[in-house]
Amino acid sequence: CKRAQHGARKFQDNLDRGDLMEGQMLDNMPRGTICIEDIEMGMTRFVRKVITDEDIEMFSQVSTDRNPVHLDDEYAQDTIFQGRIAHGMLTAGLISAVIGEQLPGHGTIYMSQSLKFLAPVRPGDLVLAEVEVTDIIIDKRRVKLECRCMVDGKKVLVGEAMVMAPSRKFD
Repeated sequence: CKRAQHGARKFQDNLDRGDLMEGQMLDNMPRGTICIEDIEMGMTRFVRKVITDEDIEMFSQVSTDRNPVHLDDEYAQDTIFQGRIAHGMLTAGLISAVIGEQLPGHGTIYMSQSLKFLAPVRPGDLVLAEVEVTDIIIDKRRVKLECRCMVDGKKVLVGEAMVMAPSRKFD
């Protein structure tokens, strides 16, 4: 049931050569699918990504969230953060990337997600987004995942997701 994502080989070749460009994501495992029958307690997957000004601008465009704390240096200097910060949901989107691309991966359906934002993410920060399997309900194809994002080893976001995983029985 493990299906490789189109382009995964090219990504790995670039990673091996050290040709990754700013803003690309670094994964610990190939992208694809892990079916419910193969998921194990404690299984983890992650991505790492440097949050760029371009990421923040694109997220603002897509979400229509043009809050100046994300986009305007002068405005953001006078806030509690004393500088621009990334949208919290941009950071949370990295959790979605891990879930939708690696664990369980392609074909996964979100059922719920809780999030707690602990610290800001700033342009230029390298974010590590990681999920860990904490419960499996095989007959309902449900997987509970502990979710966390870190910058320099400090947690900036924590939460929990419940997803419906793909199954060999239906694929």
